[in-house]
Amino acid sequence: MFEAAWSDFQANMWLYLSMPITSGLVGYVTNVVAIKMMFHPLEFFGKPPFLGWQGIVPRKAGKMATIACNTIVPQLVSEQEIFERLDPKQVTEEISGPILELVDQIVEEVMYEYEPALWETLPVTAKNLIIKRVKDDAPEVVEAVMASLRDNVTEMFDLTDMVVTTLARDKQLINKIFQETGRREFQFIGHSGFYFGFIFGVIQMVAWTFYKGDYQLPLFGLAVGYLTNFIALKLIFRPQTPIKIGGLRIQGLFHKRQPEVSRDYAKLIADEIVTPSNIIEAVLKGPYADRVFHMIAKHVKRVIDAQSGMAKPFVAWTIGTKRYIDMKNLAVERIVEKLPDTVRSVDAYATEAMDIANTLSGRLSDLPPDEFEEMLRPAFEEDEWILIAVGAALGFCVGIGQLIAFKALASVPAISSEAVQQMLSLTTLF
Repeated sequence: MFEAAWSDFQANMWLYLSMPITSGLVGYVTNVVAIKMMFHPLEFFGKPPFLGWQGIVPRKAGKMATIACNTIVPQLVSEQEIFERLDPKQVTEEISGPILELVDQIVEEVMYEYEPALWETLPVTAKNLIIKRVKDDAPEVVEAVMASLRDNVTEMFDLTDMVVTTLARDKQLINKIFQETGRREFQFIGHSGFYFGFIFGVIQMVAWTFYKGDYQLPLFGLAVGYLTNFIALKLIFRPQTPIKIGGLRIQGLFHKRQPEVSRDYAKLIADEIVTPSNIIEAVLKGPYADRVFHMIAKHVKRVIDAQSGMAKPFVAWTIGTKRYIDMKNLAVERIVEKLPDTVRSVDAYATEAMDIANTLSGRLSDLPPDEFEEMLRPAFEEDEWILIAVGAALGFCVGIGQLIAFKALASVPAISSEAVQQMLSLTTLF
């Protein structure tokens, strides 16, 4: 039996040697396809609900956003901590220029809308005086608003809602969070697919040498597509803590990279999500936006009334009390509407003062293994069986292709050595 198998191996050596290579390619391709299916396409491609596919992470963007948020809030950083690092006076200095321009613009707009005739007839010096008096108190209003916000931050700003909202509305960003976090791990999955597939291919080659069952090649293909993905996932996350075997120190790839992952993840969060611009937008448009609006309105209206001074009854009598109140309300609405763009100049100071990247990096590095694993593991756990099943199905199809090819080649008559010699001798005639 052994001699017959060895004779067959020699006669079809290249066919046999192709098995480990083919198996390695199957392992690599199925693993890479599985990774691609996790993140792409961003939107459903095909005919919903079943005939087509959407990447697992973008399809469950809301849930994935909540998972990513749970890594950040509340155990690593809180609303109170963020705002306590901002000095109201420093914020006022940083944005005083844009704020004064905004005040100038809004005074003009409101007066033209409510009292165009009166505003047109006023001398330039009178107009400038009105605007100047309002501008003089603008910095005080900004500082008062910042102080009030910092003292009541939990009632006016929801960091969790901001993070989830930012990620859920941007599927490309939620993909980026997981892809950047597990960059090395995803590369490992692809490469290990080839190595493990090659090993299974060697086993397949030996098995096929001694027994050529029709089911054997498809079964091996299915096993390669399934096991290469399964084993790679295990090696990424297990063991969580280092284990020494002889001179080897074994630990899951993701956990081994905890300091590096923490640094990169923290920078990404600071640059893309917990940014001053996103925080300002969340404060003004988030679930507590009405409270923020009333707080700003209180300070702005106080300034307007104070600047009217003794002339307030006269002004109210001239344009009407209701119109005077409406003017104040409109001024507040315009200020709140244009604040996000106006306060961009505070970004550099706020980024430095809040220091989100360094804060998160240090705290992520200190997380226990099970909590740290939650940064990436959920991306694999969601519908993981589908990815493994697809890998197994692809491997099975390749196995069937191998079987068909091998059967076809086996049916080709072998060329005897005498025939080869005759063909070579004929070539000498030319």
